[in-house]
Amino acid sequence: MKELNSTELRQERTIVALLAEPSIEAAAKTAEVSDVTIWRWMKQPEFRSKLRDARRAVVEGAIGRLQAAATEAVDTLRRSLTCGIPSVEVRAATVILDQAIRAVELFDLAERVEHLEARLGDVAQEARP
Repeated sequence: MKELNSTELRQERTIVALLAEPSIEAAAKTAEVSDVTIWRWMKQPEFRSKLRDARRAVVEGAIGRLQAAATEAVDTLRRSLTCGIPSVEVRAATVILDQAIRAVELFDLAERVEHLEARLGDVAQEARP
C-alpha cells in the first residue's frame, strides 16, 4: 500500500471534513487548512475526483440504509391497511397502489431501454465494414 505524503494526508482529512461540515469555511477549520487552500485544491481534477468518489460512497451507504428500512416501511403500510381507522387504511392502500404502479412503470421503462440499446447495438454492428 502506498504511503501518503503530507499534502495527500491533508487532502484526505479535508475531504472527510467537506463531507461532514456545512461549508468550506467550516471544513477548513475542521481539517486545519485554510479555505483558500481548499478552493485551490477544488480546481485540481484529481482532488475533485476523490471528493466526488467520497460523496458517492456516502450516498451509496445512505441508499443501502434506505433499502434496509424499505421492508419495515412496507410492513408498516400493510399493518395500516387493517388498523381500524378508515382514513389511515385508505391512505395506506393509496400509497401501496401508487408505489406498485410506479414499480411496474419503472420495470417497463427499463425493459424498453434495454430493447432500444440492443437494437442500437445491432444497427452499429451492421454499419461496421
